[in-house]
Amino acid sequence: MSFPRYSAYKPSGVEWLGEVPEHWNALPLRRLISEVSSGTSVNAIDEPASPGQPGVLKTSCVYTGEFRPEENKAILESELERASCPVVAGSLIVSRMNTPDLVGAAGLVKYDDPFLFLPDRLWQVTFQDCNPQFMNYWCKSVSYRSQVQLACSGTSSSMQNLSQDNFYSFIAPLPSKTEQLVIARFLDRETAKIEALITEQQRLIELLQEKRQSVISHAVTKGLNPNAPMKDSGVEWLGEVPEHWEIMDLVNTTLLLQTGPFGSQLGTADYKDEGIAVINPSNIIEGSINASSGPFITTKKALGLERHKLYKGDLVIARRGEMGRCAVVEDGQEEKLCGTGSILVRPLDWMRTDFMAHIIRSEYSRASLSLNSVGSTMENLSAAIVGKLRIPVPPRDEQAQIVDWIRSIASSYQSLANNSVRAIELLQERRSTLISAAVTGQIDVRGLVEAEGSEQ
Repeated sequence: MSFPRYSAYKPSGVEWLGEVPEHWNALPLRRLISEVSSGTSVNAIDEPASPGQPGVLKTSCVYTGEFRPEENKAILESELERASCPVVAGSLIVSRMNTPDLVGAAGLVKYDDPFLFLPDRLWQVTFQDCNPQFMNYWCKSVSYRSQVQLACSGTSSSMQNLSQDNFYSFIAPLPSKTEQLVIARFLDRETAKIEALITEQQRLIELLQEKRQSVISHAVTKGLNPNAPMKDSGVEWLGEVPEHWEIMDLVNTTLLLQTGPFGSQLGTADYKDEGIAVINPSNIIEGSINASSGPFITTKKALGLERHKLYKGDLVIARRGEMGRCAVVEDGQEEKLCGTGSILVRPLDWMRTDFMAHIIRSEYSRASLSLNSVGSTMENLSAAIVGKLRIPVPPRDEQAQIVDWIRSIASSYQSLANNSVRAIELLQERRSTLISAAVTGQIDVRGLVEAEGSEQ
């Protein structure tokens, strides 16, 4: 849908802003801001405060461009007297120190909360004679982000600072307060439509992932032939399997099954910025090994841990956290070490590692491992628990057929998911373009909002 432009424009007086509607002004924020206040960094626990309990906001409370009060930490009782600057409705919370993409991120506070306080890395900005909802949308515009990027400085490329003086000097194109409200209402309506479409696409991606996992789990536990004679597996959660398949303890399909080094063998003090990569659960991402961020140990230290060295075709299973998290060691990933938080599995020749990986990720295995894991706050696995997992084992040539089929079906589902990801990107671009156009006067939305209001 295309939107009309205003009937007349004038130079804004700001080169990068260009023209604005004839009746608009282009003003520095210092003329629009009533107050900029900040809080105090206080010690807190890494859990959200309960209702009525004092909490201090995390900088992540504005990462999405909306204010999320649930992003907070409960303040320690000994620190309560130091907490300051409770959030006030109608203000903008602005991140004054963050990564280049997130510094300057802002969100509108909709409700007073006397128990929620700011740290020193966030500002609370209140305005005079302008609509805070309009200003919140302006903070999402290209006009605002461009000024943030030009103004920020820092001692490193990963952390940037926005000074109050620079913030006050930002130029905002501004219509009358009545028109600001009209534009804000228009953007509320249109962005809500876009958000609904984005949510639909996100849900579709989730459904595709669930369906993909379901069909893969079925393939590795039931086979590809729907007419194959079946037999009882003897495992309650597994049910029937093809008659010619065997059911075995996983340990009986392996040449080696062991946890990574533990105790004094390897500790955080041994980790370095470069060297031999150690593969922990955080390095297992979407079924693949990513060792680029470490941790690393020296070659000398690795020599003493030779038995934990990884070879092509090994399987690395995460011991803690998400059950079923695992990855096959591929070309170029040899010589790395199995970490403390992982389990190393080296299958026998007649057991394909990629097939075993699909079994470990299956709904059946994840449920079984979760049931037998230990730990009160986080599920933990041992080599013994993994070794006792009862798994279906088809002949090796059938394992290969199933893996090839999974590769094909997974590609189809990924293609559909990629379409949804691209649709989300286009919708996000549409939202950003619409907001920027509306708050800088490149489109005239007054009649649209008024016309809809009169119909009601």
